[in-house]
Amino acid sequence: MHIAMISGEYPPRWGGMGTTVYHLSSRLAEMGHKISVITRRFPGEAPKVDNVEIIQVPWVKIPMAFTRSFGRTSLKALMKKHAQEKVDVVHLHCPMASWSESQFEKCQREVAPVVVSMHGTWKGERDGLMLAARYGEPAVWSNPNDIAIRYLAGRYSKFENSAIRKATVIVPNSVATMEDLVKRYDAPEMWDCQVVHWGVDTHMFSPPHGDSEDEVHRNRQIREKYSIPNEAILILAVGRLAARKGHGMLIRAFSKVLEKASAHLVIIGRGSLKGRLTRLASNLGIGDNISIESSMDFQSIAEMYRHADLVAYPSYYEGQGLIPLEAMASSTPVVTVNHGPLPEMVDQSVGALYEMGSEDSLAKTILSEISYKSNLVEKGSNGRKRVLSDFNLDGNAKDFLKIYERALDSAK
Repeated sequence: MHIAMISGEYPPRWGGMGTTVYHLSSRLAEMGHKISVITRRFPGEAPKVDNVEIIQVPWVKIPMAFTRSFGRTSLKALMKKHAQEKVDVVHLHCPMASWSESQFEKCQREVAPVVVSMHGTWKGERDGLMLAARYGEPAVWSNPNDIAIRYLAGRYSKFENSAIRKATVIVPNSVATMEDLVKRYDAPEMWDCQVVHWGVDTHMFSPPHGDSEDEVHRNRQIREKYSIPNEAILILAVGRLAARKGHGMLIRAFSKVLEKASAHLVIIGRGSLKGRLTRLASNLGIGDNISIESSMDFQSIAEMYRHADLVAYPSYYEGQGLIPLEAMASSTPVVTVNHGPLPEMVDQSVGALYEMGSEDSLAKTILSEISYKSNLVEKGSNGRKRVLSDFNLDGNAKDFLKIYERALDSAK
């Protein structure tokens, strides 16, 4: 089968969408399928994978408008590729590519049936930003992309409506995203819709190798790097330094944790908020207990997951959210918000949930989790088992192959 994937992200542009498309295309290629990935043009080289061709196209670097620009250039590249080598199924990843109803019709008429993955919605992104503003996140409206989402999400949601109405199969990445589509979009009464949660790389994100000398040495190195005492708890947060990721609330809650426990918080993420978050920690008098890393390679991040005692994920909005799964795959328990898709992955057996918008709830939940180290070990083990069972990459490939076949059957 020749599958054309259209995705606004692909390595070297990493992100939730880029990561999932890379892993899905690689797995399908290993199974003998031909994959053509059409993506935005970025500096750097994409990783080379047998049977995966990367086609980079130009796009206009304007917030929100890039989705229409990329939508047009990706469809043009798709038509050209199909003329050279017949495409069997088109897999469009939204909302970072916007097609009108006529573009969907053209693709299905002249190329192949379209499977649409919904990685979240623009209205959901907007709601997340509004929550971040309500709960006091720093500099919510300083980012041009966030400002554009605030004012243009409603306008660009019409292209999500086009996807929902015209796709052969629609695949939300969580039950929460599916419910969002039903509640706030013009979903047809009769539609082929199937939730598929994305999985994570369980080889890269893996538990520590017992009590090996190398692991003990690396743990010691990490603690020395951040001046963390042996008895202190290492809490890790991973995610872009953007308002809707909730790092401001996490830092404020962490200041309350430090009133009762010895701990250190490491935040890993790129973004423009590092200075503001650093000042917030300093103003709270906890600057020595927080480290913010703006750049770290994947292997180093995987090591941090393995050696952290707890991962905190305070995001105000996610279509699904891969960070909790990466932590669970590393046998590290997770504290996250009882909202949206997060409870679909995290419960009391693998971590804990706190109340949206409540610093007190987040602080109390963290304190409760770190009170008993034996519980952390047990929850970490449960998390690893859950990811291996329910959120794995091979499962994604098998699920999507069945969906592609269903799309082909419906187009006959």
